[in-house]
Amino acid sequence: MTDRAAQAMGSAERGSVTLGSDPTSIGDIAAIAAGAKVVVQAEAWALVQRTHELIGRALASGKPIYGLTTGVGDLYTKVLSREEVARAQLNMLRSHASGVGAPLEPAAVRAIMATMIKSLLQGASAVSPGLIETMVAMLNRGVTPWSPGKGSVGYLIATAHIGLVIFGHGQAWHNGELLDGGEAMRRAGIHAKDPGPREGHALLSGTYEITGIGALALHRTEQLVAIADAAGAMSLEALKGNTRGYDERLQRLRPHPGQIETAQRLRGLLKDSEILESYKDYRLQDALSLRCIPQVHGAVRDAIAHCRSVLEIEINSVTDNPVFLIEDDELVALPGGNGHGAPTALALDFLAIAIAAVSTMSQARSDRLTNAHVSELPPFLVDASGANSGLMIPPYVAAALAGQNRSLAAPATVHTVSTCAGQEDHVSMGVTAAQKAMEAAENTVDILSVELLCAAQALEFHRPLRGGKGTRAVYDAIRQVVPALAVDREMHRDLRAIRDLIDDGVINALVDRSLES
Repeated sequence: MTDRAAQAMGSAERGSVTLGSDPTSIGDIAAIAAGAKVVVQAEAWALVQRTHELIGRALASGKPIYGLTTGVGDLYTKVLSREEVARAQLNMLRSHASGVGAPLEPAAVRAIMATMIKSLLQGASAVSPGLIETMVAMLNRGVTPWSPGKGSVGYLIATAHIGLVIFGHGQAWHNGELLDGGEAMRRAGIHAKDPGPREGHALLSGTYEITGIGALALHRTEQLVAIADAAGAMSLEALKGNTRGYDERLQRLRPHPGQIETAQRLRGLLKDSEILESYKDYRLQDALSLRCIPQVHGAVRDAIAHCRSVLEIEINSVTDNPVFLIEDDELVALPGGNGHGAPTALALDFLAIAIAAVSTMSQARSDRLTNAHVSELPPFLVDASGANSGLMIPPYVAAALAGQNRSLAAPATVHTVSTCAGQEDHVSMGVTAAQKAMEAAENTVDILSVELLCAAQALEFHRPLRGGKGTRAVYDAIRQVVPALAVDREMHRDLRAIRDLIDDGVINALVDRSLES
């Protein structure tokens, strides 16, 4: 994920997001990931403080409590002494900090931390208010723990690396410099406390990694579907298509919500198109990649809606193990399986499939635009072809990335394995699912950049006829950074310039504006 992409993740990145008892949205997590400050609702502290106070009674009772007075995983039968309880919390973080591979992007780490804070604020994890205050200070003062990105079957890895920094260990970024965790905290003016009872295990045992990264992947995908609509609409104009397939009467006969919404957006983008008006009776029926944009992009929108429902439930849930409830002024520990990532993991596998559908449809349109045998436009969209290759190769790039996205659409969740001496014998593989969806979304930015480049060039051959209200605005924005192609030049620069328009939110803003007016 590029720095610009991270900034595009949340519209409130220079503001603040309040966490507490009110529902937290995917947009909130994306905004925190992009740099928004965190404010905690005052009333949230009372329940956190109450369960923390009662943890002492639970310890004194002598009852075995998983992860508090016992070991974790297959070591749940090992009862700890009072001295071992104190040592075990930091030891858990040290032993679990076993990640490998390239590090997670800072935005992903911040998203994970935001989901951790939201869960801990619900007062069911028996941690101290001080732990949460420390995490909030880290987000607000720019201390971002370093964590490798690989090695998680659904939990335990990134959260361990994050937890070490909270207590003054591990490594963290501060002001662009990778430092020892304790030094990063010192420079930021944050006191690194010692872990109290449960405060290592509580950080480890939830679905925070899946949820944080998954929220970013979903937020990114929502932005890209709107851009795919605009790219498809431009391609329709360039290929002398028609809007009969977008007719509202047709959509009502198959009333999937996403399909109806997409057709409505396409009609708005193409409103007042001189090109379509000129060719309205030119062709009876268009190719599927043009005619069926409402059906395909609509199905993707419906998939996104399902994923949003699942992820927002998860963001606002407690996925710790055990959880602690107050009943008759006593703390009751409930060990269970809320830390299993199946709900979000399955949804994110679905999201990767949906992203692949957007990718392959866009790639098909790019290929059609540059294929003179079907486009009725100059070969590879350049007049002086032969000596010039024109836009021959950018669709190859889209084909490669769309192929990769098909591979990334293969589900991660079916590859569960047995771990922890058979005690954790069905794991979600949800972090893999989230990372696949994120990678596929980033590939799709470049795939759509290819289509926008080709469609804008194809529209040159329809001048002086002008496009629709929305497509004309997108075309004009592209021409501000990429001139029309007359002779060959290095195409990677053009593709980068269009990607920047996407990452900076320019195209999304133009699309929204054209549909509102």
